[in-house]
Amino acid sequence: MDRANRVLRAADMSRYAAAFASRAIMEARLPLDFSAGSLRIVDRVVDGLRRGVDDPVAAARTLQDLGAYFGEVLVRRARARWVDFDDTASELFRQPVGVRTPDGRAWNPLGKVVNRFELGSGESAYELFLVVPRRPKRLPLSGMADGRRQAAA
Repeated sequence: MDRANRVLRAADMSRYAAAFASRAIMEARLPLDFSAGSLRIVDRVVDGLRRGVDDPVAAARTLQDLGAYFGEVLVRRARARWVDFDDTASELFRQPVGVRTPDGRAWNPLGKVVNRFELGSGESAYELFLVVPRRPKRLPLSGMADGRRQAAA
């Protein structure tokens, strides 16, 4: 089945995004390293598709790939996790999967990439990443206790 028409599942998305990034690095020499900065590349690639492709159906596969990559950046950098949307969320977001951040909010990275293609530069993967809440890494409890003891001494 064509990847653009396949049913996406949360359980497959990390592997799917990693495979896309590997292909993009090898074939197009795009430096997709799952960093926040690499999302600027995603935005520029979508802008190039907007200028070069008149038919959104022809761009669907690449948009899906870029959206999966964006979602995986959120998973790796914002501690989000892939989720399968229920029927209501899937209808709302027009996508079968998305990510959920530790605060419980659902985000639609695949749809954000499609929106940039359809609506233009006002929609940005990079800018959305900047507003997605990220939970700070936990400090080891032993380090805090030691710090408190030292401060009290």
